[in-house]
Amino acid sequence: MKAHDCSPLTDFIKYPAAEMLERSERFYQDIKRRHSIRSFSDKAVDKAIIENCLKAAGTAPSGANHQPWHFVAVSSTEIKKQIREQAEHHERGFYQGRAGEEWLDALKDLGTDANKPYLEHAPWLIAIFSQKKGGINEEDKNTNYYVHESVGIATGFLINALHNAGLATLTHTPKPMSFLNKVCNRGDNERAYMLLIAGYPAEDATVPAHAQVKKSLSDIATFL
Repeated sequence: MKAHDCSPLTDFIKYPAAEMLERSERFYQDIKRRHSIRSFSDKAVDKAIIENCLKAAGTAPSGANHQPWHFVAVSSTEIKKQIREQAEHHERGFYQGRAGEEWLDALKDLGTDANKPYLEHAPWLIAIFSQKKGGINEEDKNTNYYVHESVGIATGFLINALHNAGLATLTHTPKPMSFLNKVCNRGDNERAYMLLIAGYPAEDATVPAHAQVKKSLSDIATFL
């Protein structure tokens, strides 16, 4: 059997147990300040900050290490306007009945509607695409595995990185999202996965009370 080409693990840091506990608590206290907001400032955010956050997202684990994702970071005023127009067009159909009463009822406490001004106000929109085929090299055309899971993990890394950098975020999934392929000039091999809004919160930004209710540890975890 051919030996795997591996390198020694040299960058793992082993912390004392007390420091591990302190770091885990500090991380929890920081990440629980992350909120989804719907009112963004138009204050500019340096492209280098977004680049670093995208590089962090790119370190996420993925099926066979194929890294089946592509991020389109949009700061163009014109493209953001196009995205808003298309998204609101589809959202109007969603809120006018396509979603169904149960789904719309679930959204009432968040106060959402078809109007999405933040798609133009925020300095950055990041369109996230999943890839059906690919591989480690750009020219690879292999089947990608665990695509949905892999892109979901990378998106989580990205949200965390943006929060850590001091930015607010909002996940947005207009239905359907296929218009993003055309607006962002992405091919048939890719499927729009999510639209992530990133920037500074507006001075009058709020967080719905409903969104601040988080399940307890006993509700979300079991120790065996």
